[in-house]
Amino acid sequence: MNRSIKDYALLYLKGVAMGAADVVPGVSGGTIAFISGIYEELIESIRSIPEAVKILFTQGIKAAWTKANANFLIVLLAGIGSAIVSLAGLISTLIKEEPVPVWSFFFGLIVASTWFVGKSIKKIDFPAVILFLAASAIAYYITIASPSETPENYAFIFLSGVIAICAMILPGISGSFILLLLGKYLFIMGSLKSLDIPVILVFASGCLIGLLSFARVVSFMFKRFHNATLAVLTGFMLGSLNKVWPWKNVLEYRTNSHGEKVAFIEESVLPNTYADITGSDPQLLAAIGLAAFGFVLVFAIEMIAKRKPASL
Repeated sequence: MNRSIKDYALLYLKGVAMGAADVVPGVSGGTIAFISGIYEELIESIRSIPEAVKILFTQGIKAAWTKANANFLIVLLAGIGSAIVSLAGLISTLIKEEPVPVWSFFFGLIVASTWFVGKSIKKIDFPAVILFLAASAIAYYITIASPSETPENYAFIFLSGVIAICAMILPGISGSFILLLLGKYLFIMGSLKSLDIPVILVFASGCLIGLLSFARVVSFMFKRFHNATLAVLTGFMLGSLNKVWPWKNVLEYRTNSHGEKVAFIEESVLPNTYADITGSDPQLLAAIGLAAFGFVLVFAIEMIAKRKPASL
């Protein structure tokens, strides 16, 4: 596809929007790609990369570059990367200094996203219900069985990148949300903020491998098992809400590799219970307001999607 400088500038901004979405646990970069009309081109470009590599050795750089739609991918990734790097520090700082309001906003985002993914299920039959319930139960069990901090070795960081990147091609679930479940959201955000190059490179390598490996799988699942895939995603998101519940009581702390004291084991508590522990809960109204704002924000994105079809 031939694009002008103006087209590439707009594409870069779309990448920025995708990157900003994936920094926030609750909004999928894949959803933004769908709304902005580049989802299909993104999937096809990713799927063509292995074939482009083969062409590189037989027909040369120019043919491989064209096959991979490299101009599109590079500009889009530049936008995504710049947004992630610039926002990572802000988000990680806000979570540490104002955890209840921030997690409330994320909670609202995920509740609304769960609703919209769920309503996309075209046929609610027995298999869909079973898959939904099973995914919900498994996700909830993960949130209560897994400690908040998982290994920080390079192998697990690589694995986290492999899994989280799938969100870019899964409308409805974000990579940051996956990192939350893996206990690596704050760690990765902190690494981006401090420009921890080894961690960033390992994580990015995992993202690359995951993207190339799962693009075809995800495309196949949505085409052949659309209802089942959406049922699992909906259940996964609903069952995982415990992970982003704003009010937590920390049962055990650990010191991470950066020498910071972080929550290791937490339990979700009600706002009133939280107030009894701390003496007061002055952030309750702000938390409710931000959760509502996050919920409405997803509705606004859905309205934009309806007004501007993804084919445009």
